[in-house]
Amino acid sequence: MPVYEYKGVTSAGRNVSGVQDGEGLKAVRAKLKKDGIVVLEIREGGSSRAARNRNISFGGGRVSPADLANATRQLATLLSSGLPLMDALNVLVDQEEGSTLKGSLSSARDAVREGSSLADALRQSPRVFSPLYVNMVSAGEVSGTLEITLARLADFLEEQTRFRNKLAAALAYPALMTLIGIGVLFFLFSFVLPRVVGMFEDMRQQLPFITLALLGVVGFLSRFWWLILLLAGGAAYYLRRYFSTAAGKEQLDSWLLRAPVAGTLIRMISVSRFTRTLGTLLESGVPALTALDIVQSVIGNTILADAVRKARENVREGESIADPLRRSGLFPPVVVQMVAVGEKSGELEKMLLKVSDSFDRTVESRIAALMSLVEPIIILVMGLIIGTIVIAIMLPILQMSSGVR
Repeated sequence: MPVYEYKGVTSAGRNVSGVQDGEGLKAVRAKLKKDGIVVLEIREGGSSRAARNRNISFGGGRVSPADLANATRQLATLLSSGLPLMDALNVLVDQEEGSTLKGSLSSARDAVREGSSLADALRQSPRVFSPLYVNMVSAGEVSGTLEITLARLADFLEEQTRFRNKLAAALAYPALMTLIGIGVLFFLFSFVLPRVVGMFEDMRQQLPFITLALLGVVGFLSRFWWLILLLAGGAAYYLRRYFSTAAGKEQLDSWLLRAPVAGTLIRMISVSRFTRTLGTLLESGVPALTALDIVQSVIGNTILADAVRKARENVREGESIADPLRRSGLFPPVVVQMVAVGEKSGELEKMLLKVSDSFDRTVESRIAALMSLVEPIIILVMGLIIGTIVIAIMLPILQMSSGVR
């Protein structure tokens, strides 16, 4: 289907421009007229533009959670103000700047205009709108509370974005220190030590063991650096291929959960994602079985996802959610207890969101404490390495100076 570039004016007198696909000029003009746009100029955009638009429409690029949360919040605000869905989508498409999200929203708007529900229209862009997003929108449409559901969805996405930003900020300084340390070592081994090695080779005296060891390391690296890079690249490629398989992913997730320090944090992050996602879906009116199916795909750990899958099967057979979670032994007792209390009191979604808030705070405090320990450890390790190199270089020089005297 050809794509046309257009320029026009809205009923409010605002200049607009963009792209629109259609069977021909008349069809495109009719679509734009329905959107309240008076066309001033229109021309066919060409095959390359059409291909790019098709990629955009079906989620060919990436959309950040922050941008999606912002668009969701704006749509909820427009609908709660009494604006019809088509008008709200028109406003959202006009003011969106990101090409990928703009294209996906434009595609959804066209599908809604042709009679599709908003959930079915969003389902056409699976890389932009996740199953969680689509199912929550569908539940909101069925229950007649679409604007409330969108507001909850925006809260969910904003909370996820906030947590990711805090985690990235906590890891930024240790990562920077590690990068600087590697750069210093590269400078020493590439520019300083080769010159020192030449000087030591001309010396006739016995060198200290630490200096001989350093010279051996420098010689090995200078001769076999290509072999080291080849082995490291091959190992990385093999591990990536292995961990991309089902067995490898399961093995990796099992190791991560059993890791001494990181395992507890990974488990808490996964459980927090499980409780928040499940609570948000149930609060929006999504059926429990559908909600558990969605949570299974977004929990991020195959071991825990398998436990959720088994719990879903048990729930389908009439059991409560808490009992299979307790039998799995993977979920903390406080989570199982809160789920059981929520099921008995009829406030499961509120209990799940409370558990998620509590786990998020605990994870943030533990990460902050861990980073406060990691930073001095990195500095200490880099200081020891650089200090050892300096001592290995200075000892023969001091011995030579004493011999001259």
